[in-house]
Amino acid sequence: MACNPRYDVLFEPVKIGPVTARNRFYQVPHCNGMGRGYPSSMAEMRRVKAEGGWAVVCTEEVEIHPSGDHSPWAGGRLWDDHDIPILARMCDGIHEFDSLAGIELNHAGRMSANRYSRQAPLAPSPIPVSAHDPVQARAMDKSDIRALRAWHRAAALRAKRAGFDLVYLYAGHHLSTISHFLSRRHNHRSDEYGGSLENRVRLFREVLEDTIDAVGDTCAVAVRFAVDELLGPKGITRDGEGRDVIEMLAELPDLWDVNISGWENDSATSRFKAEGFQNDYISFVKSVTTKPVVGVGRFTSPDTMVSLVRNGIVDFIGAARPSIADPFLPRKIEEGRPEEIRECIGCNVCVSGDQHFVPIRCTQNPTMGEEWRRGWHPDRIAPKVGDDSVLIVGAGPAGLEAARALGQRGYRVTIADAADRAGGRVARESRLPGLSEWGRVADHRLYTIGQMANVDLFLNSEMTAATIREFGADHAVLATGSVWVNDGRGRANPEGVAGLENAHILTPDDFMSGAEPEGPVVVFDDDHYYMGGLIAEQMRQAGHAVTLVTPANDVSSWTVDTLEQHAIQSRLMKLGVAIVTAHDLAGIGDGAATLTCVYSGQPREVACRTLIPVTMRLPRDQLAQDLRVMDTPPPFTVIGDAWAPGTIAAAVHAGHLFARDFGAPPGDGVPFRRELIELGQWPAT
Repeated sequence: MACNPRYDVLFEPVKIGPVTARNRFYQVPHCNGMGRGYPSSMAEMRRVKAEGGWAVVCTEEVEIHPSGDHSPWAGGRLWDDHDIPILARMCDGIHEFDSLAGIELNHAGRMSANRYSRQAPLAPSPIPVSAHDPVQARAMDKSDIRALRAWHRAAALRAKRAGFDLVYLYAGHHLSTISHFLSRRHNHRSDEYGGSLENRVRLFREVLEDTIDAVGDTCAVAVRFAVDELLGPKGITRDGEGRDVIEMLAELPDLWDVNISGWENDSATSRFKAEGFQNDYISFVKSVTTKPVVGVGRFTSPDTMVSLVRNGIVDFIGAARPSIADPFLPRKIEEGRPEEIRECIGCNVCVSGDQHFVPIRCTQNPTMGEEWRRGWHPDRIAPKVGDDSVLIVGAGPAGLEAARALGQRGYRVTIADAADRAGGRVARESRLPGLSEWGRVADHRLYTIGQMANVDLFLNSEMTAATIREFGADHAVLATGSVWVNDGRGRANPEGVAGLENAHILTPDDFMSGAEPEGPVVVFDDDHYYMGGLIAEQMRQAGHAVTLVTPANDVSSWTVDTLEQHAIQSRLMKLGVAIVTAHDLAGIGDGAATLTCVYSGQPREVACRTLIPVTMRLPRDQLAQDLRVMDTPPPFTVIGDAWAPGTIAAAVHAGHLFARDFGAPPGDGVPFRRELIELGQWPAT
């Protein structure tokens, strides 16, 4: 199929200084948990993006000097010439598909505690580092400023030798020394680098001019700048200094990459921000500069993309998360199959990989981070190796992905689910406040298997061990999911909580099925992800008095890694949910729950007529147990939450892994390639 003519504008070439992008699809710099730690994985992931049609593919932050050491985060590094080969390998892969390679050079200043290099952090003025380390950054003197300019220039020249086509100056997200000089909150200097905006922009201008002078003959020089810090008068705003900075430097760079700050705002989850929410902040930029502009907004609709270009908001469709969810998004639009796009759901599981210093993962795209180590491709999969038929019991995220991938391989697949709606936990959870976009996990797979003649889906179809055997498939897959416990078992109480059998208990499953509580309600969250906070939010919005209790020190504490913990706790507090942190659930009495402080053991009581424990899930494995005791059970495999409850991303990955491995001989040893350090020849010290 050919590209729909109304999308032709998206495939126009765009000149960026001395280079030209072949279309308007631009993968902006994004972290990935690989970088220098897993360089082969990083390079192949970026190469696949170029193959998928992204005309510009950029790195993550790349350190330029040991005094801006991001450790333990596995970002990029370009301290000296020894770092060039890793980045050159990435450039070679991107150039293989005629795409441009961009590098985001950065000195992180007070954002770096320099845990590896052990150098003193640098900042415009004396200030503690942003991490929790008991470390302060020292104020840079004029020699430090000259050194920073030299480091950035040297890194730009190394980037050019590595093969990069665009070299970034990074001034966004509160993550760079340049942005710290711009900030009135962090820059308290009284010399020519502090005070007025013109003075605070001075270092920005100098480094920009240095970079243009060093590499601007053959490389485009881009600026990444946050036009609004969402701090009101205390920070940079789009109608104030954000606009002023762009007006002052308007024609200097070859491209403006504009967004908002910090990272938690720029990459806000779909639970809190809609697609395109940044448009209002950046829409003025093209009226200020003649240079091309790229912006982001979790865009997945080609019609929205066309509108952004036609209305003069951007020249390039910037993407981080949508390019992770579907590296082939541009190709699918170009080839006339936009309905096949795996749309980003805005859950930020991708961010959690970077926060944990491991290869990025994605709920929608189970191949993300696996391109090199497992050899998985987002759009290609090995054909079937036999004529086995497969029965999948359960149409949740694991079962649907297994069916989709097995069907793509050419196997005959039947899916049976007892419910009247496909999707499993996704179908239920996507009805919770703010999670509607999570329904895309099921929608994409249901659409795809709906186009496959070799895959059948049957709902309202309860399966037993006997009916599985009677069905006669060559292999059965049990993707039957999990259930929330009602006895309080979890991390804090591995044996459960005594006395709950006499209390009015609703599990999250009961809640999602529409069961009504009697108020007041206590939500005991020992899961620490999104479920406890969402239930408390919905119960409060329904008018109930709600207390959220957690043994952790923060509400929904794991969501720090998805950049939304602050937003969750803020929303609950504004709604009037009572929050009790660092307390365990000890029992339920007459109209009250007894809690104990996890530090002192001191007891306290809170009013409670309904308890909703959000603690742990058990695999729904009765079917597997029944098959195991059969005299001659058919071959079967348990996958997803039915095997080990986890995230939706883990369930999708489990389904994909089964489909990839089906029919292959059993592996031996580590099931994927690893990055092993080779000892090189270094100059004697």
